[in-house]
Amino acid sequence: MAKGVSRQSGARISIPRIIVRLALVLSIIAIFLISGIALTANTANQMMSLDKKELSNIPSNILPNYSPTSFISFDQQTHLSGWFFKTDHPKSTIILVHDTSSNRMPFDVDTVDLVEDMLHAGYNVFLFDLRNSGESDGTISGYGYLEWKDVIGAIDQVRKISVTTNVILYGVGSGCSSALLALDKLPAAGEYNKNYDKNIEDLAFDRSYVVGLILDSPAKNSDDYIRPKVKEASQFGFLTQYTVPYAIRISAGEKSSVNLSAEISRLQIPICILYGDQDKFIGADKISQIVAERERLHPSTTSSHVFPGAGYVGSYESDPVQYRQSILDFLSVHFQ
Repeated sequence: MAKGVSRQSGARISIPRIIVRLALVLSIIAIFLISGIALTANTANQMMSLDKKELSNIPSNILPNYSPTSFISFDQQTHLSGWFFKTDHPKSTIILVHDTSSNRMPFDVDTVDLVEDMLHAGYNVFLFDLRNSGESDGTISGYGYLEWKDVIGAIDQVRKISVTTNVILYGVGSGCSSALLALDKLPAAGEYNKNYDKNIEDLAFDRSYVVGLILDSPAKNSDDYIRPKVKEASQFGFLTQYTVPYAIRISAGEKSSVNLSAEISRLQIPICILYGDQDKFIGADKISQIVAERERLHPSTTSSHVFPGAGYVGSYESDPVQYRQSILDFLSVHFQ
C-alpha cells in the first residue's frame, strides 16, 4: 500500500516539473522575441531618422540657367524643393532621383557636367531633393517606400512647368527603387477601371508618361537597399536584416517589398543600367543577373555599362567621361 502511495505521489510531483520547465522555455523564448522586436524597432527608427545632407555651396556662375521650384509630394503633406533646367526644343525631361542620404546633387559639383551634357543633347533636367534631404521638408527617410510619392509629385510638377509631353526617370542607388515603385503605383494607359487609389486615379497622367529609365546600381528587391545598412548598424544585423525592412515598410504604410528585378524585366520602355564591378553593397553579381535577364527579354531596348573598380554608386567617380557618354549614347539611340 505504501509503495502504491509513493508511486501516486511521484506521478503528482512529475507534472509540476514539466510545467515549470515548459514555462521556463516559453519565458526564454518570450525574452528573445521581445528583445528582437525592441532591437528591430530601435534600428528601424535610427535608420529612418537620418540627418539631412545639405546642398554644397556651388557657385551660381557654374550652374546652367535654372528656375528654382517648390512643389508638394503626392502625399499632399511634404513640401519639396528643386531646380528646373530647360533647353530649346527639348525632346523630353530627365528627372534625377537621388540615393538615400544624398540630395539633388548626387555627384556634388560634378553633377553640373552631367546636367550640361543632357541640356546640350536636347533634354530638360529636373533636380530635386527627396523628403528629409537637401532643402526639402520631412524628418524621416523610407529608402524608396516613402519617396515614391515624391517621385510622382516631381512628375506632376514637371508636367505642369515643362513643354515636354513625357519624362525619363534617372535613379541613383535607392533612387532606383523610388522610381520603380512610383512606376509600379501608376496605372498603365486604360487601366483606370482597376482598383487603384482614388488619388492615383485623379492624376492627369499614367505610366505611359514615363518613356525611359536610367538606373545606377539597381537592386533585385526593394529591401536590398536596407539590409546591408542593417548589418552594418548592429552586431545582430545578420538576424534583423530580415525584420528591420519589414518595420520600415510598415512605418511607410507599405504591405510588402517589390521585386524590382521583375519590374525591370517586364517594362517595355528603354532602360540603361550602370554599375560597378566592385559593388559589395547591392552585389555586382546580382546586378549583372538583372542585366542578363533584361537583355534576354528586351535586347533592343536595353543598354548597360559596368565600370571596373567601382563600388556602389561609384561609377561616375571612377570614370566620369565614360559614365556620361554611356548615358548620352543611350539617349541618342532611343529618344531621337
